[in-house]
Amino acid sequence: MGSAFVHPSSVVDEPCTLGEGTQIWHYCHVSRGAVLGRGCTLGQNVFVGEGVVLGNGVKVQNNVSIYAGVQVEDDVFLGPSCVFTNVTHPRAAVSRRHRYEATRVRRGVTVGANATILCGVEIGAYAFVGAGAVVRRDVAPYALVYGVPARPRGWVGEHGVPLRFDAEGMAVCPESGQRYLLSPSGVRRLDGKGEPVP
Repeated sequence: MGSAFVHPSSVVDEPCTLGEGTQIWHYCHVSRGAVLGRGCTLGQNVFVGEGVVLGNGVKVQNNVSIYAGVQVEDDVFLGPSCVFTNVTHPRAAVSRRHRYEATRVRRGVTVGANATILCGVEIGAYAFVGAGAVVRRDVAPYALVYGVPARPRGWVGEHGVPLRFDAEGMAVCPESGQRYLLSPSGVRRLDGKGEPVP
């Protein structure tokens, strides 16, 4: 476990991987086979299921459940009491452990408090899922979605600030100064030369 911190009230099953500087606070349970990257933080009462992968710098707030089949990339924020599912048609009397559906949360995403992410979706890089949303479909990179079910409501930049596009489809983040282009295929960040950032 290296230099990871695990509060004495938490349970970390073996084997699993905890990256350098990761902190696991009160009453958490990290299941066997889970992989947590460097510099992650798990708040109080977080459950991480078997085989779940969290990238570097992931911040998980209190009372979050991340079930088997979920992969979370770097620098994702998971708000208080958000939850992931992994079976479309769960029944207590029918075992569907062999039918878990993959869910992927791309780099830099924010998932708001009490949001529910249904299994089998992909949340694109730097998207922002509002508090209480129910995500049933894929979310485009940089999209702002909220509601039940979650629907596209606008766009955000990498700092999470809403973007306002002009008639040419250009926007500048008021916080970072980064420039973005809106096209029929979605939003892309531009570099200093006006080229899309890969």
